[in-house]
Amino acid sequence: MEVFGPPTFIEEKNLWQSGYRFIAGIDEAGRGPLAGPVVAAAVILPPDFKARWKRQVNDSKQLTAEARESLFPKIKEAAVSFGVGFTDAQTIDTGGIAKAGRMAMKIAVEQLAPAPDFLLVDFFHIPEIDLPQKGITHGDCLSFSIACASIIAKVTRDHYMVEMDKKYPDYKFAEHKGYGTPAHLECLQRLGPSPIHRCSFQPVRDAMMLL
Repeated sequence: MEVFGPPTFIEEKNLWQSGYRFIAGIDEAGRGPLAGPVVAAAVILPPDFKARWKRQVNDSKQLTAEARESLFPKIKEAAVSFGVGFTDAQTIDTGGIAKAGRMAMKIAVEQLAPAPDFLLVDFFHIPEIDLPQKGITHGDCLSFSIACASIIAKVTRDHYMVEMDKKYPDYKFAEHKGYGTPAHLECLQRLGPSPIHRCSFQPVRDAMMLL
């Protein structure tokens, strides 16, 4: 297992020195769950970014829920601009999770004002966006802007799933956020899928066959 240090501004600084002004870090959350949307975030940070909480930022998967919640408003306040994009379960079922993720990223980028002139993307290249861009493997661990986007995407999605828990309380979405935990699978097999379940995912298909 690869171990990374805290994310840095190395990629961003190289691009700023090359003349780019508005560099957006982009990441998504929710590829793996059985229910709910995939959510992407795009974050543009200023070249003179300074904050006492800077060292707390990391890939969202490396942080506790409490740490993510604490950083969420701070990143939004510090950003030049940020955007969030959703693609729902039906879109995921129709076009597949990879395409849905890119669609969410495109929606997030389109919300940015000022518009970015370069994109740093966690792992992916986004052909649907006609802008200079670089996909970085483990980008959420390496690029500070991407790490911030990963936190915005993850917390936004978690908040959405808590709201869905109020709408569909029997599925306990607030607890597992749509991931395939044993408790979620038990609910799915007992109740069948809700309107926000991804019917193209195997455990959901299996549950539908039991009805």
